[in-house]
Amino acid sequence: MISDESDRFNPRDPRPTDAGKPSKSEKRRAARQLATQALYQRHMASTSLNEIEAQFRVDNDFTFADASYFHDILHGVPASLTEIDTALAPCLDLTIEELDPVELCVLRLSTWELLKRVDVPYRVVINEGIELAKVYGSTDGHKFVNGVLDKLAPRLREAEVKAFKR
Repeated sequence: MISDESDRFNPRDPRPTDAGKPSKSEKRRAARQLATQALYQRHMASTSLNEIEAQFRVDNDFTFADASYFHDILHGVPASLTEIDTALAPCLDLTIEELDPVELCVLRLSTWELLKRVDVPYRVVINEGIELAKVYGSTDGHKFVNGVLDKLAPRLREAEVKAFKR
């Protein structure tokens, strides 16, 4: 378990010179972090996706992030918003409008991955959602995200969840 904020990955932090080439999972984690920030910006300011993407590509170092995955998330989540929110609603004790904006963005990103990226194991989706909420969400936001995704995964990936629990 990560002990404090200083240990957490931030795509804007310089990498150590001896860090080597990042793995696919590290690049995807960086893409998810950038996409969470971009989706939050979209949610708060309703800026166009193309403007946000252009700004993020100028302002951030994508050397260690999967730029294609960032693009897929940034454009995929808004394109699937109705489907995502419909899937999320039964797993929430609040309405979509009542959710914290950061946690909503994390939940939407994770739900999109569960729905559209079956190449990403559901346990990875849940873990990455929790980690995003720890970095960007409220103090206990990661617990909320964990609870929602734990309810959602069996609904969207029933066979995969059952196979894992055997």
